Amino acid sequence: MSADAMSAPLPPPPAYRLSRRMSRMKTSAVREILKIAERPDILSFAGGLPAPELFPVDAIAKAFEETFAREGRPALQYSTTEGFAPLREWISSHLARKGQHVHADQVLITSGSQQGLDLVGKVLLDPGDLVVVEDPSYLAALQTFGGYEVEFATVRSDDAGMDTDDLAALLKKRVPKLLYVIPNFQNPKGTTLSLERRKALVRLAQEHRFIILEDDPYGELRFKGVHLPSLASMDDQGVVLSLSTFSKTLAPGLRLGWVTGPRPLLKSLTIAKQATDLHTATLAQRATALLLETFDYAGHIQALMPVYSERATAMLAALEAHMPKGTKWTRPDGGMFLWVELPQGLDAATLLPRAVEQKVAFVPGAPFFANDQKPQFMRLNYSNRPPDLINEGMRRLGSVISDAL
Repeated sequence: MSADAMSAPLPPPPAYRLSRRMSRMKTSAVREILKIAERPDILSFAGGLPAPELFPVDAIAKAFEETFAREGRPALQYSTTEGFAPLREWISSHLARKGQHVHADQVLITSGSQQGLDLVGKVLLDPGDLVVVEDPSYLAALQTFGGYEVEFATVRSDDAGMDTDDLAALLKKRVPKLLYVIPNFQNPKGTTLSLERRKALVRLAQEHRFIILEDDPYGELRFKGVHLPSLASMDDQGVVLSLSTFSKTLAPGLRLGWVTGPRPLLKSLTIAKQATDLHTATLAQRATALLLETFDYAGHIQALMPVYSERATAMLAALEAHMPKGTKWTRPDGGMFLWVELPQGLDAATLLPRAVEQKVAFVPGAPFFANDQKPQFMRLNYSNRPPDLINEGMRRLGSVISDAL
């Protein structure tokens, strides 16, 4: 190093200081991997992406066109925080047909259900509060709640979802402020909470007085078995908040989700949303409400199911054909994901760069664990690829895993 360089003044420290909570907010593993997976030469099974060829593009385009023709100026104006009334009424009626009876004034429209997670965190969580999650759980929920400086307690899960016996044992030691659960086709595992455990979970929340946050973005996407009642439909004491979205059924680019729950909590969530973004995009809300006046939403869902079923079946068959001995995986009845456990001694994060070299991508499982991260798991998405590419991707992935043994 030259004398001039050694004598040069040091740059001043940055003028900003990040908040304490920012140190707990980690970048999303999925978002980072998607930067790689967007390469056209990569067969990606990483993102939670619905099949774009199934988006009702023409119907949505027509709804936007008619919205501009009928009510262009109101559709481009500011709107109420609670959301566009006809859209809230449609959601209320739709939920009633599924056994969840909420008035339209108990529906808050959000910018995707991800915003619902953040609003619940703002309204309910203080530093040091306890949040109970499944082990593993949705990593973006962990990212969101972690930003509010909470403590996490984890509950075991199996093929029947969250283990409510394990939860009951935990509750003898400490009661959480919030419990977060995805009951249908869980992200990342693809498993479904059994009816018996749904009843037990609501009963425990009512007995111990904590809030359940029921996140149900995938519930419509059942291609095997029968639909189970929501946790909210079993609750008569106001202990369940529910989230859902149009992202997995119509299109994620609309960024339309909703929260339902007890009116006092909805009021607080509305105040928090006012301070966050004033309201969800008026144009998207009005166009979607107009679409749903005539669009066969139930028929559209039914048209999705054979495709997703075929793709899930193709991935299960490809795993059987190409994975080495000692590899295990879940068998979902719907949704978009399954969960793979690698043979003993393998680390999914270590395998990812080797997989990318072979032009295939997945999400390592460790970030889905709130506390003790387990390196031997990976999440695979089957909804975004046709069967022939699923088979080829699993062939490549199986080769990578076999070579690492």
